[in-house]
Amino acid sequence: MTRNTVNNFNPHVSVDCVIFGFDGVRLNVLIIEREQGGGVSALPGDLILDDETLDDSANRVLYELTGLSDIYLKQLQAFGDPDRIKDLRDVQWLRNVREEPSARVITIAYYSLVNLQNFSPKAASFARDVRWEPVYELGELAFDHNVIVDKALEQLRLNLKYDPLIGFELLPEKFTLRQLQKLYEAVLNHTIDKRNFRKKFLTAKLLKPLNEKEQGVPHKPAQYYEFDRKRYMRIKDKFWF
Repeated sequence: MTRNTVNNFNPHVSVDCVIFGFDGVRLNVLIIEREQGGGVSALPGDLILDDETLDDSANRVLYELTGLSDIYLKQLQAFGDPDRIKDLRDVQWLRNVREEPSARVITIAYYSLVNLQNFSPKAASFARDVRWEPVYELGELAFDHNVIVDKALEQLRLNLKYDPLIGFELLPEKFTLRQLQKLYEAVLNHTIDKRNFRKKFLTAKLLKPLNEKEQGVPHKPAQYYEFDRKRYMRIKDKFWF
């Protein structure tokens, strides 16, 4: 059943949100399952309204489909391949929910990286399910959403190399070097030499050692550190991983 057009949806422009979530071990991405169309998985996304900005659209759509809010979304790029809607399941789904199902749609992708333990998504609107899935184990998604995820992941890796603040936002206020390395390995999807990794951060003096160690762990207790935000702001243009 098509939606009421009283909200003035623009039939040619949509937004899609790539929300990466780190659980302390793996990098995940937030996926919805469409209520109609054979349970196809997709990124949270929908058409924009004629009277709202792209940024407002992204935040609205993410909230309407997943219940998530107060997430900083960064615009990635536009995706407008003429053949981005070709799967028969996607075509049928559009016929069920759109007033103009055959309209060409350009989508603007947004992405973000969050600590998934701080968020509890809940499916709503045309999403019958919402869940976190390991980004490196994703199956086939709707439309060109696999391509969008790959592009967002590529940008995330680049950002993490030149702006470590992105990574520190995902860690507890106090953390170990092991936790920091796991984050980088989860995003970059490869192991990192422990010695060189620690030397890089310790030499840059971005980490302030605390007079505290882990407790109740089966291995040698590691020292806790905290991120020196003031120091980072002074040298951020010179840091790269």
